[in-house]
Amino acid sequence: MALRTLPASAAAALDKDLLSTGAFSLDQLMELAGLSVSQAIYRVHPPTPKNTKVLVVCGPGNNGGDGLVAARHLWYCGYKPTVCYPKQSKSELYQRLVTQLKNLDVPFTDDFPDALSQTSHVVDAIFGFSFSGEVRSPFDSIISAMQKASVPVTSVDAPSSWDIETGPPETGPGKDFMPQALISLTAPKPLVSFYQGRHFVGGRFLPPKIAEMYHLDMPEYDGVDQIVEVGVDGQGEKL
Repeated sequence: MALRTLPASAAAALDKDLLSTGAFSLDQLMELAGLSVSQAIYRVHPPTPKNTKVLVVCGPGNNGGDGLVAARHLWYCGYKPTVCYPKQSKSELYQRLVTQLKNLDVPFTDDFPDALSQTSHVVDAIFGFSFSGEVRSPFDSIISAMQKASVPVTSVDAPSSWDIETGPPETGPGKDFMPQALISLTAPKPLVSFYQGRHFVGGRFLPPKIAEMYHLDMPEYDGVDQIVEVGVDGQGEKL
């Protein structure tokens, strides 16, 4: 099934409609997104006694909030997450997400290279569909390290540093960044036409009427799954 992609402007408008017409709150959407991310990690990297360490690197915006929620769900699924959150938001919502993790004794670190050397999987929750412009410190070095990492990386909504429309940058951090897995939240974005790897969609909360407004195709989810694995070939029909 070829799924239509959602460009940045439409993705932002859809989020506003979910918050208004859909009557969702931001923390509800973040919780659903983070749950979807944790299910994708479980699918690509199921925990084993020797394979439970996951490094979740979070940016300062909503993508980072999704990562904080995912880290909590991963803890409850038997993983041992570590969170790298170098540019922490001061908003009350994000501070609550941090407190929830600290209440579980989930460690936080600013030493990404050291944490990377000790993990078996990385969750890239730095930048999402609203990213544009230049990647600045400390995320430039973090993205470069993820690009060279010997362990798998799963990106949330977009490989960090990629343009939502045109994919990887021509130069600089992320030029050759190709994570092993990508989970698109709500709907795929146009960058999937540049992506090669396992691709999941997490959007089982999307009301049918809002999906129809944006001409989105709803994939079939199995059982109680919040995600579905889809291909990247032929999936570039843009709204």
